[in-house]
Amino acid sequence: MSRIRHKIVVLSGKGGVGKSTVAVNLAMTLVLTGRRVGLLDVDIHGPSVPKLLGLETTGVQMEGDMIAPIRYGENLKVMSLGFLLRNHDDALIWRGPMKMGVIKQFLTEVNWGALDYLIVDSPPGTGDEPLSVCQLVDHPDGAIIVTTPQDLALMDVRKSITFCQQLQLPVLGVVENMSGFVCPKCGEVTEIFKSGGGEAMAQDMNVPFLGRVPIDPAIAQACDEGKPFIYHYSKTATAQTFEKLLKLIPDREEPVANPKERQTLPIQEDSTMRIAIPIAAGKLSMHFGHCEQFALLDVNPEMKEIVKTDMLPAPAHQPGLLPKWLAEQGANLIIAGGMGQRAQQLFTEQGIQVLIGAPAETPELIVKQYLDGSLIPGKNICDH
Repeated sequence: MSRIRHKIVVLSGKGGVGKSTVAVNLAMTLVLTGRRVGLLDVDIHGPSVPKLLGLETTGVQMEGDMIAPIRYGENLKVMSLGFLLRNHDDALIWRGPMKMGVIKQFLTEVNWGALDYLIVDSPPGTGDEPLSVCQLVDHPDGAIIVTTPQDLALMDVRKSITFCQQLQLPVLGVVENMSGFVCPKCGEVTEIFKSGGGEAMAQDMNVPFLGRVPIDPAIAQACDEGKPFIYHYSKTATAQTFEKLLKLIPDREEPVANPKERQTLPIQEDSTMRIAIPIAAGKLSMHFGHCEQFALLDVNPEMKEIVKTDMLPAPAHQPGLLPKWLAEQGANLIIAGGMGQRAQQLFTEQGIQVLIGAPAETPELIVKQYLDGSLIPGKNICDH
């Protein structure tokens, strides 16, 4: 996860609203703009992504001790439980711990490599799967909420926004899907399910509204044929709507002319990374600004090993000093217990990723848990 720049979770409290369709086409839109993208389908009981991409007969392989994601073209990597089923009619009757276990495997044991974006397609509701994703994904950028306009859907989708708020997961915006029907002959839009409900809900709950996607027969045809709609019908008005959705997502980087020439991540796949941990009395200091020392651990993400540990005395406390000082020490990531929003912003500006909510344990234990994917962040006790 440390080599993936942005992680976006696609959620909905209601089934059948087109969440997987939005996730697939969002991923393809990013690919068409030159990004390296991963698409993870964590719908355990109804995985749709393999069908939507025409990959339902594809099986997974291993790369050493890692699972190889399925490649769709050059810049899209895909993983779904659908690739592991011998019979697509089989029903998986699993309880919560088994679901969380396989989601953890998909996040930590799949060889995603360096990516610009990971799009996670979650099942409907606010249960085990979306909760596991939000707890296990390292510092997700936020969630895109998908709904349809009618009140019955909006009633359940509101719970997804509350779910995000309780988990301190930013809501990047609401997409109103199936907003009117586009006639394939004349192009006239008829409001079958009415329209505007998603926008009104977003306004009422004080979250961004990203836009409307109409009912288009070409989308249904593309889904049944396993063709990404945004790629095969790029000139249609509906495809242009998906492109507009992407432009409205906050903090989106601008496209580059030649994606192969740019450095998308500060950490190369074959190099070490340096993790900084604030220390007090030998363990992580819950308030990073009050620490006595900083543990700087050089790790090999590929081998999941700690290469070297340095202990440095913390500099005299000055506002804004620590992010610059740790950047000079070569830190790529800081793991802390609590940290205010302004401090997080300053670390980001220095190119240092931030993981907060870690427990008061030894730095070696924290880093080992981080590397093997078992470090589950808790509450930010210093969020001011």
